[in-house]
Amino acid sequence: MNLSVLKKLLQGVIVPLLALVLWQALSFFNLINPQIMPSPLAVMKKWGEYLAPTEAYTPELGSYALWLLSGELLQDAYASMSRVIGGFLIGGVLALPLGLLMGTNKTVYKLLDPLIQVLRPIPPIAYIPLAILWFGLGNPPAFFLISIGSFFPILMNTIAGVQHVDGIYIRAARNLGAGQLTMFRRVILPAATPYILTGARIGMGTAFIVVIVAEMIAVNNGLGFRILEAREYFWSDKIIAGMFTIGLFGLAIDIAMNALNKHLLKWHRGLEH
Repeated sequence: MNLSVLKKLLQGVIVPLLALVLWQALSFFNLINPQIMPSPLAVMKKWGEYLAPTEAYTPELGSYALWLLSGELLQDAYASMSRVIGGFLIGGVLALPLGLLMGTNKTVYKLLDPLIQVLRPIPPIAYIPLAILWFGLGNPPAFFLISIGSFFPILMNTIAGVQHVDGIYIRAARNLGAGQLTMFRRVILPAATPYILTGARIGMGTAFIVVIVAEMIAVNNGLGFRILEAREYFWSDKIIAGMFTIGLFGLAIDIAMNALNKHLLKWHRGLEH
């Protein structure tokens, strides 16, 4: 392993490890109530139980079968991730073209910006009653809420990216005889890409926040639902295990998106160091 990569890895894990050691020490000396704040070892034990496959009855086979991927944690994680990705894609597909249009067309921007600025401060959770009224229960209201959470960060960053394209690039392209389509494809879109990717990264983070709230209200599976269920039975260890699972998934996706950003923006002068 490269020495610099190892150094970065150690820098990233040293604080979490120290926090875990301190947490375990406080639990060991009974300085915190284990019912309210269980020890890391207790959480890891519950995490293992949460992850372990469970026996599932299959009427088609007429017997009990043990499925490798039937663990409750895996099922909940799959449900949550499918909602996050689906809602994020819906929000992104709607926000990206609208943001490009508003950024390049001043008339469209002036017409739509007041409405956008009225809707943007409304938190996605405020739409929960309407989402249930419009879509009922299940995945549709969850997708709706997540797409709203992803929509505005992507939209606003796309507009900002287009509007902040350096005028030197535009004048140079015009002097070279570039038409509107070429100008958009070869100058405006590449220059706005760093802003768009930043908006996508923020939108994905918002999607993780919204999915947990949506699962606590509108569906009967997923990590958010399981945390709410654990709260009803006062299973603190399962609540924390679910929270850490969400955090790890969020970290993994953020690392992946950051790597994608660096790959797509190799040409960008801000990434040359």
